[in-house]
Amino acid sequence: MEEEYIKLIFGLKLKQIRTDKNLSLFGLSKLSGLSKSYLNEIEKGKKYPKTDKIVLLSEKLDVPYDHFVSLKLDKNLAPIGEILQSKILKEIPVELFGIKESNLIDIVANAPAKVNAFISTIIQIAQHYSFSKENFYLASVRSFQQANNNFFGDLEDKVLAFAEAYHIDLSTPIDYKDLKDILVEEYGYTINTTELRKHKELGSLRSVFIPKTKVLLLASQIDDAQRAFIYAKEIAYNYLKITERLYTFSWIKFENFDQVLHNFYASYFAGALLLPRKAMVHDLTNLFQKKTFDKLLLLQTIDRYNASPESFYQRLTNILPNDFNVQDLFFLRFTYKKGSAKFHLNKELHLSHQHLPHGNETNEKYCRRWASLKVLEEISSSGEEHVLQAQISHYPENDLEYIVFSSATKDPFKKDQYRSISIGLLVNKQLRRKINFLKNPNITRLDVGVTCERCEIADCSVRKAPPIILEKKAQNDRIESIVEDFTKKFS
Repeated sequence: MEEEYIKLIFGLKLKQIRTDKNLSLFGLSKLSGLSKSYLNEIEKGKKYPKTDKIVLLSEKLDVPYDHFVSLKLDKNLAPIGEILQSKILKEIPVELFGIKESNLIDIVANAPAKVNAFISTIIQIAQHYSFSKENFYLASVRSFQQANNNFFGDLEDKVLAFAEAYHIDLSTPIDYKDLKDILVEEYGYTINTTELRKHKELGSLRSVFIPKTKVLLLASQIDDAQRAFIYAKEIAYNYLKITERLYTFSWIKFENFDQVLHNFYASYFAGALLLPRKAMVHDLTNLFQKKTFDKLLLLQTIDRYNASPESFYQRLTNILPNDFNVQDLFFLRFTYKKGSAKFHLNKELHLSHQHLPHGNETNEKYCRRWASLKVLEEISSSGEEHVLQAQISHYPENDLEYIVFSSATKDPFKKDQYRSISIGLLVNKQLRRKINFLKNPNITRLDVGVTCERCEIADCSVRKAPPIILEKKAQNDRIESIVEDFTKKFS
């Protein structure tokens, strides 16, 4: 266990024993003969007393010596002890947000009871929603992205430097074969495209990297765009000199936070390489200048790059905030099985604030008017390879509008499985100046909700559940109103 944590646990115990005996620091100083400042340093976890001082405190406070030196805390402080012994504070990426670990320790030491209540609450919420360590790491990375508007100039510069060093022309689509050559010739990789298909259990994996022999195992059913992304990501790990990394794609589990963060860095590098910033800005400017929404042009723009629709939409979350100053946006990825009544939101990103729509973990029915779900229903019934829709979604509850672009494609790894990728931009005066076709009525405009259970739209033909949460709130409002009338009547 970290020495500083042992100091903190001792300090917490001393402070609790002192306060239980109704002693001030001054009183304990008089009782023990130890200076008030020295005792204060102990309670804050900054000093650990020598054996003779512990014996003295044990005698004066009438507490067994073994109790003092034990790392076990009583039930009131036990959660804090568990947090410290688990080293979770070492794993929390506080430095990403400009916070020092010592600051957290000071907070714990200064208000242990309140921190304990807070930690216990977080643990209960996490258990209720089956929130794992991996979920926590991923949420931390999302917060890191949001804090930086999901744009990382140092990674953008490294992509340009890499392209220059290896004579890669970023003005034309990158061929995955060129990336493969770099992996093989520069980094000593061996590419194997036959082994993974021998194991049915690995059907959901696109790649596995064996670090000792530098063998990259690839799934046989991936397309050129997926192959290019995997190669670009492997190049990123090597070019950025990342050693603490994940070895499967998609990931199976994370051992520590650095793996999660580095996975994000490598993915960002790969996206910036395959979808170059300069070309993207040019294409988006051309699209936004149109007076009417050109669906075919957007499809052609996506197809212009050797990247999947998901990579294209992800890249928009980098380009739009930085180069177009469009910072109020959200990104969603849904999965759907044909014939199912459930849509699973398994990835989301919100810049600036928590936009509508967003995920819920209470089994409520997502609004079927969302473009994200409509494209999934369309592609599962039409058999098309790529379904794209643009829609202006209006939320009556807060009178906000979003222009939403959604693409649905088939999952090549799972039968009758589909996924949709969406990006939504808050419609305001600034966005109307940047996107000309927002002024044209040819885009579908719909009132939408978040979930059916919370939706106030009365004439919805695709509602999947009654608005029970709204009804309950209305009932509580009526009860509250009657009670207020009683208060006025009988006062």
